[in-house]
Amino acid sequence: MPAPAIKICGVTTAEALDAAIAARASHVGFNFFPPSPRYLSLEDLKTLSAQAAGKLVRVGVFVNPDDAAIAEVLAAAALDAIQLHGSESPERAAQVKSRFGVPVWKVLSVATAADVAKASSYAGAADFILFDAKTPKGTLPGGMGLSFDWSLLAGLRLPLAWGLAGGLTPANVAEALRLTGAGLADTSSGVESAPGIKDSDRIAAFCKAARAA
Repeated sequence: MPAPAIKICGVTTAEALDAAIAARASHVGFNFFPPSPRYLSLEDLKTLSAQAAGKLVRVGVFVNPDDAAIAEVLAAAALDAIQLHGSESPERAAQVKSRFGVPVWKVLSVATAADVAKASSYAGAADFILFDAKTPKGTLPGGMGLSFDWSLLAGLRLPLAWGLAGGLTPANVAEALRLTGAGLADTSSGVESAPGIKDSDRIAAFCKAARAA
C-alpha cells in the first residue's frame, strides 16, 4: 500500500507550517471559519500560502460558504483545494468546483453506516471525501478531538478518493490507517498543545507514525 497522504489542518503560524514541511506532511489546511480558534486572517493567509507553495497542497477549509466568501479568500492567495465542512449538498459541491476551477473536498460527519453511505452521492461533484466525527449539536463542526467507529470504513470501496479525520493523534493514527485503509490522515487538535496552538514535536511524531502504518 502506498504511504498515506498527511494533512496538518488549522495551521496559523509560520512555525507550525515549517514543522509540517520538515515532517514531510503532504497537505496543509487553512481554516476560514470565524468561530474556530484556528481561523486564519487573509493577511496571514498571504504569507503562509506563499511559504507553502510548491511544498504542500494548500487546502482552504470553509463551512457552508457563499461564493463571495470563497472568492475573497482566493483573491487574497492561491489555494490548491477547497474543503467544504458544512452541510453542502452534492449540487453545491459541483457548483463550487465549476465556479472556481479548484478541486473540491467534501467532509462527511460520521456517526453511523448511513453517514458513510452518503459519500457515493458526491461522485462527480467532489474530488475527495473526508470522513470526520460528528460533533455535538451547537459545537464546532470539527477540530474537537472526537473520533468515530473506524470499523465503519473497513473495506470501503468508493468511486472517489477519501481520507480520515476526527480525533487522530500520534498515538492512534497508525492503527486508524491500518483499520480503514484511508489514503489520507488529517489532524488538527491531535497535534496541538492548546486549542489552535500547534506543537512542532507532535506534528513530527504524527507524520512519522502515519508513515509507519
